[in-house]
Amino acid sequence: MSSIRPYRPSDLADLSDICVRTGDSGGDATGRFSRGTLLPDVYAAPYVSHDPSLAWVVDNGERAIGYLVATADTREFARWFTEAWWPERAWQYEPRDDEMPGERTLIEAATDPNRMLIGDVDSYPAHLHIDLLPETQGQGLGRRLIDTLIVELRRRGVAGLHLTAGTANTGALAFYGRVGFSEIARDEGSVTFGMVL
Repeated sequence: MSSIRPYRPSDLADLSDICVRTGDSGGDATGRFSRGTLLPDVYAAPYVSHDPSLAWVVDNGERAIGYLVATADTREFARWFTEAWWPERAWQYEPRDDEMPGERTLIEAATDPNRMLIGDVDSYPAHLHIDLLPETQGQGLGRRLIDTLIVELRRRGVAGLHLTAGTANTGALAFYGRVGFSEIARDEGSVTFGMVL
């Protein structure tokens, strides 16, 4: 039986694996980019480095098979990401001939401190990323992870929470509505959801 527990540093390799295996609109992104570290370096590892107390994993008794990572202050996190986190890794992402479609766009976006700042960021200052391997889905674990985060954000007095999902990830879009998020913005490729806390 899988359980939810706080993140531990020894989970980092599992988080990176999960991030890649769910990184293509919920599907497996293995081989999508020339560097297997790119998705985790943008969407998972910085969160557990910045504030590991806002990270939880689904543990099947052998390893992490799902996770939720978050920041309570998107503005501050975006500043830290572009000033401290990414510069230490940028050398790994210099242009190469074997880059895959979309890879350079994601690398360049990582240097933009405004890429995480939605229009209503002050109303919804916290944001999250949640990724679950297929074997975890349908058991209520995603809802429990989000509920765990909400309790902690409320304890900290955070006003609101948001996340963005790709329009191709139809399962995720339906899930966020079921767990209490409301759509607050949409463009051709993504939907942003918010929740007042």
